[in-house]
Amino acid sequence: MAALPGVSTASGVAVPAEHGQATGQVLPVLPALAGLLPSRGLRRGSTVAVHGSTSLLLALLAQATADGAWAAVVGLPHLGVVAAGELGVEVSRLALVPRPGADFAAATAALLDGMDLVAAAAPRGRAEFRTARRLSARARHRGAVLLSLGPWPGAEVELRCGPTRWSGAEDGYGCLREREAVVSTTGRGAAARPLRAAVLLPGPGGGVAPVEPGRRERGLPAVPPERAGRAERAEGVRVG
Repeated sequence: MAALPGVSTASGVAVPAEHGQATGQVLPVLPALAGLLPSRGLRRGSTVAVHGSTSLLLALLAQATADGAWAAVVGLPHLGVVAAGELGVEVSRLALVPRPGADFAAATAALLDGMDLVAAAAPRGRAEFRTARRLSARARHRGAVLLSLGPWPGAEVELRCGPTRWSGAEDGYGCLREREAVVSTTGRGAAARPLRAAVLLPGPGGGVAPVEPGRRERGLPAVPPERAGRAERAEGVRVG
């Protein structure tokens, strides 16, 4: 991976970070998500756990890859590349290892050596937890960002996608257009103070957008979870 043209191009990409962090040590995220992170971005060397939403995991990759960073996803065979592109991920800079099998640890470690961001399946079992801690140490040493879908031991930041509601099927039928979700953040150190924000995931055009002030007061119609089913990326899907 380290031999691929463009790998580590994110070394010169930075967002003005709080608390005087050095330029290039924080990878950018979409503006709608920046306020949820202690440095308004993804700090190199950190491990971030995402609970309850593949879309949120992909959204965290969007701005960095659009600005030149390279990312990889390992151990998530059902991840949708089209959905990733709609959320803003530059898929030409996205490597996929959907089924690493027994080579999960070795594949993830190799990707952390050559990529700026690596998203991985959460570990299961006590032995896998030990492997997870070793991979977090590798990310710290290599200056990569490790993202997990689900709990990851020792994660500095944890993001959870809470209650959601869809809009679009006002009369019980039609197209689901937007999903309003509450994203909360907890963690350690600079991320110890809990934060929450309402975002559209997806928003207009399939991307991520902040919820406009007063949106809830206008009483947008909601689609019950049982009607929305399992379509997390359901923009344009007809229901009813």
